[in-house]
Amino acid sequence: MPNSLIRFAILGCGRMGRMHIERLRTDGRGQAVALFDTQSEAVESLRELAPDARGFTSFDDLLNQTEADAAIIGTPTSLHFDHIRACRARGWHVLCEKPLADRREHLLTLIDESRSGPVLSVAYQRRSWPVYRVLRDELQSGRWGAVRAVTSINSERWQQTMGGTWRDDPAINLGGFLGDAGSHKIDLAFFLTGLRPLDVFARNQTCGSRVEINSSLSARLEQDVLLTMHFTGHAQTFREDFHFHCEHADLLVRDWQIWLGRNNTLEPLSVTDPRWRAAMGVSPLTHPELDLLGNPVSGFLDQLLLDAPPIAPPECALPVFDFTQAALRSGRSGAVEAVA
Repeated sequence: MPNSLIRFAILGCGRMGRMHIERLRTDGRGQAVALFDTQSEAVESLRELAPDARGFTSFDDLLNQTEADAAIIGTPTSLHFDHIRACRARGWHVLCEKPLADRREHLLTLIDESRSGPVLSVAYQRRSWPVYRVLRDELQSGRWGAVRAVTSINSERWQQTMGGTWRDDPAINLGGFLGDAGSHKIDLAFFLTGLRPLDVFARNQTCGSRVEINSSLSARLEQDVLLTMHFTGHAQTFREDFHFHCEHADLLVRDWQIWLGRNNTLEPLSVTDPRWRAAMGVSPLTHPELDLLGNPVSGFLDQLLLDAPPIAPPECALPVFDFTQAALRSGRSGAVEAVA
């Protein structure tokens, strides 16, 4: 890649498009040169962050009239497959928001095509956060013994903010809160443990919306590890807790810190590596502070400029998709469903 700033086309000018431009500006190694959204007012809303970028409401015009090195895709999920393929055919590297695609056959095609040509990566930002990277190292080091059970508790004011948007359309946002924001946590369960899902039993509620708002899942991972996940999409506060119960200790993430549980006591996990001290501080970190410590845009730039290994390659999207589909089937059938 050239030594000058990496030129990015931003597809989708909503909340995530704004966040990705802010990440580019903070990182300093890339710039937005083109903005695309079918809504002209959405394009104009990002002008304050990228005043020199050209705006487009036609996807074909974006492709034909833009000189870029890469694209960040934050359009509705049902458009991801076509947008990814078109951008990569143009020679652009692609960082795509989750879910990567809304059909299994589309995922398999993207994974197969990504084995050559421009880079394709998924914007699972939690894989970049030091708190979860340290936790992954601890869990997979073996020092605490094998993982025996995992519990994930997630709540968010999601339903209150997505009414009237594409996220309330089951044809576009497959799985509602579970498939959208929940996909980050599902991916984490597999990323942190290194275990594949085998089957799942689920109860889902729409709570007056057109898509799933609340989900309660009981699943089984490899090595007979039980995974329990609760998603409450109409809560009044944001909460994300992970509990990993191992043979010799419990490792818990609360308020973005890792706690070590032994003999009925909890204490902060001692991490000596100075790179992680900001993530292990006494004061709880906020979501924006975590993003400064690691985010998918900076990881993507590392991959392009420094030949760093991919943080979230397209292959990681397949078990998340299969697990989500099995949970949705289980919610309809009332039975345990195997994960494809």
